[in-house]
Formats: sequence, structure tokens, C-alpha cells
Amino acid sequence: MARISKTQLMKLQKKLKTDAAIGEQFGITRQAVHQLRKKYGIDSSLADNPERNAEIVDMYEAGASGTALAKKFKLSISQTYRIINESKKGSKKKAVKKAAKKAPKKAAKKAVKKAVKKAPKKAAKKAVKKAVKKAPKKAAKKGKKKGKK
Repeated sequence: MARISKTQLMKLQKKLKTDAAIGEQFGITRQAVHQLRKKYGIDSSLADNPERNAEIVDMYEAGASGTALAKKFKLSISQTYRIINESKKGSKKKAVKKAAKKAPKKAAKKAVKKAVKKAPKKAAKKAVKKAVKKAPKKAAKKGKKKGKK
């Protein structure tokens, strides 16, 4: 990994803004720059930009395409649409949807666990019932054998 100090990285981030631009200057990948930022505890300068996000949403609602906005703000198309969708729905609705999806899975898991716990008991009961049914027959067969001798 490149030898970039925390203070250097902070200055470069203010000057160059993106991890890719910083990485290009040092001959490393944007992922390596990202790892350095995380190591030093430095947040991305682009991560939470409410003014930019509000502008993107306003322009989109005015009729601009997501692709054009992505190019203008130097973002990926998926990031641009993520910003637009989060402004519409809000993050609370996403959390509710995730919880709703997980609920049936949790119920199914509980049902399976109960069935697994009960399975050995049922198998044992069946074995006992079979043994009880066979016991008189075995006793009768033994009696017949003893009588023959």
C-alpha cells in the first residue's frame, strides 16, 4: 500500500475530491485509497452531500434523465438513482420492507425447529407402539415353541 499519511490524505481529498483521482496521482487504485481512508477514520467528501443530492432530485423532477445527471455530477448511474429513490421513499420505508421480507422466513425457521425437536419423540413413540403390538405375538410364538419340545 502507498505511503500516504493521514494529513496528506486529508489535504488531497479536499483538493482532488475523489478516491480515484487521489489514487491516480499515487499510482494506486481507488479501492486502496478507500482502505487508507477507513484506516485513518476519514469520511468520504462525497458520501453525504445533501446540497448536491437535493439538486439532483430537483433536476430529475424537472425532467432531466438519470444518466445525464450522473454525467453532470460525476456519479455512477446507480448511485444517482439511489439518491433519487431515497429522497422519494426515505430510509424508514426500506427498513420496514426488509423486516417484512424477513418475517415469513423467521416463522418458517421456527416451524422447522419445532418439527425437528418433535421428530425424535414421534419416532420413539412409533417404536414403542410397534414393540407393544409385536410383544403379544412374540410371546405366543415362544409359547408354541416350548409346547412342542
